[in-house]
Amino acid sequence: MPRAPKLASFPAIRGALKFYQVCSVITGVGLLLLCAEMVLKYTPLHVELFLGGSGGFLWFAPVVEGVDGLVSTGDGLNLSLGILVVHGWFYVVYLFACFRMWSLMRWNIVRLATLAAGGVIPFLSFFMEARVGREVKTYLDEREAAEHHTRSEHSSLTHAIPTENKR
Repeated sequence: MPRAPKLASFPAIRGALKFYQVCSVITGVGLLLLCAEMVLKYTPLHVELFLGGSGGFLWFAPVVEGVDGLVSTGDGLNLSLGILVVHGWFYVVYLFACFRMWSLMRWNIVRLATLAAGGVIPFLSFFMEARVGREVKTYLDEREAAEHHTRSEHSSLTHAIPTENKR
């Protein structure tokens, strides 16, 4: 049975949850953009998105079969490649956010693997963000309420003990 998080770590857990939720949404959007880019490039469409260059402000350039595989014919800033790189690097940040939540909440290793999968399975990060957010907030609220109840009972018991120092 996993150990329960310490009450002293609850503020850190709340901060880690906010960071995880933001990272989860950014990673999910990046993954969806990456999937769209892959569809555009590797289906019969064979195009990549470019910013600037000879085609205008924002345009699709054809991708042709070359000696080393598919080669882009566009000039300007390759947004398709940019999406790939940004998602890859932000996935590392997302993994850090997952690890931080996992370690603070003291979950099992399967939970960490499920959280990490949110960055590589389309739409999973959105579902996990909602589920983890709901579960963690509920857990923290219930633990704090139980602790408050325990402390108030203990406090009322100590005040009910008669003392001999009454003069």
